[in-house]
Amino acid sequence: MKAELRSLPRTLADLVAQHLVASGRVLDDDPELAYQHARVARRLASRLGGVREAVAITAYLAEHYDEALTEFRAVRRMTGNHEVIAMMADCERALGRPDKALALTKDKHVNELSEPTQIELLIVAAGARRDMGQTAAAIQTLEVPELTKRTRAEWLPRLRYAYADALAEAGRTDEALVWFHRAAGVDGDGLTGAAERAAELEGLEFTDLDEDDTVLDDEYFEEEDEVEEDDDLTDEADLDDAEADADDETADEADESVDEADEAADEADEAEDEADEAEDAAEDEAGDDLDEDGVDEFEDVKDSTGDERGKPEDTEE
Repeated sequence: MKAELRSLPRTLADLVAQHLVASGRVLDDDPELAYQHARVARRLASRLGGVREAVAITAYLAEHYDEALTEFRAVRRMTGNHEVIAMMADCERALGRPDKALALTKDKHVNELSEPTQIELLIVAAGARRDMGQTAAAIQTLEVPELTKRTRAEWLPRLRYAYADALAEAGRTDEALVWFHRAAGVDGDGLTGAAERAAELEGLEFTDLDEDDTVLDDEYFEEEDEVEEDDDLTDEADLDDAEADADDETADEADESVDEADEAADEADEAEDEADEAEDAAEDEAGDDLDEDGVDEFEDVKDSTGDERGKPEDTEE
């Protein structure tokens, strides 16, 4: 594909490549969108075989079988790639032309095809036989050595499933059940649905465990959420109680502080009163001493003065 893109101008090649890359990325999830991207690439570079093959495959997966068949024919003509024969035959079946599908299975290039493509062509041929009401011929078409081959090839589950399905249509239920189980045994991803078909034939109801698990998980998580909500409410109540206790303790501490302050004030008042009393006592005591001493001295002075005034001066005769 890169070699083909080099034949285009650089800008055009980049644009075509972008659409092809986008087509490949969304092919599994959105075949229709992948098909639209491939169509844009074809409009820009219709002469490139790789582009036409991309359109053919995306159209086939998006179930645009008529256009897919046209594009597959163009791919064979332009590139000489015959590996698309199996998909061409399947398109013919989808368009209601099983006879043309069988004709393609007899193409001269069939022997040149790879083993996976030959197996796919056998499955398509058996399907075309069944479309024509030839169920026995369909069974015979699928009775090939590859049915019992020990391999992990992707085509093995599909081959065994097609054989089991044809047996079931022919009314050979027991044999069909065996081959559905064999198909399921090599279908690790469960793409064919062989296990479900086996359960159906056995009269068992196949339960989708994923949905049940989802329901159980939802119920479990709902119960868990309720428990968590109860725990949260309990925690909130405990937190409220703790806050209330803390507030009470704070109030008690505040009351104690006030009491202590009052006691300190009382003690200060008492100390002041005691100081005043001591000061008064000191003043009283000092006054008493002053009176007693003052009186004695006054008396002494008075006596001495009186004596001097009352005593006559000596005169000389």
